[in-house]
Amino acid sequence: MAVDVIFTDRAPRPVGPYSQAYRAGGILYTAGQVALDPTTGELVPGGIAAQTRQALRNLEAVLAAGGSSLGNVVKTTIFMADLAEFSQMNAVYAEFFTQNPPARSTVQVAGLPKGARVEIECVAVISG
Repeated sequence: MAVDVIFTDRAPRPVGPYSQAYRAGGILYTAGQVALDPTTGELVPGGIAAQTRQALRNLEAVLAAGGSSLGNVVKTTIFMADLAEFSQMNAVYAEFFTQNPPARSTVQVAGLPKGARVEIECVAVISG
């Protein structure tokens, strides 16, 4: 089985020793994406809604580079700094997954890279 490392300049560079995604056996496994602007490497301003939107845009770019899309996502995991912001995150998430949303887990964590409010990772099938 071929295993390919996925990288795109349309998403932020990893902030540590990890890959943006791996493609293996028709499945794409992404690293978590936070709301870093791919051009500046800085968190986008505007709170949880803006950060969720940017994290999902970053995820879209990684998925596209790996031959997939949000429509092929089967599972997401969302890490949040504060579950009190869940409804705001959820409203933006619903804009990106309008039909047949994937299975999802959402957990509160003590902290996220660069002080982010949200991080999202996913598993997707390869388009084909």
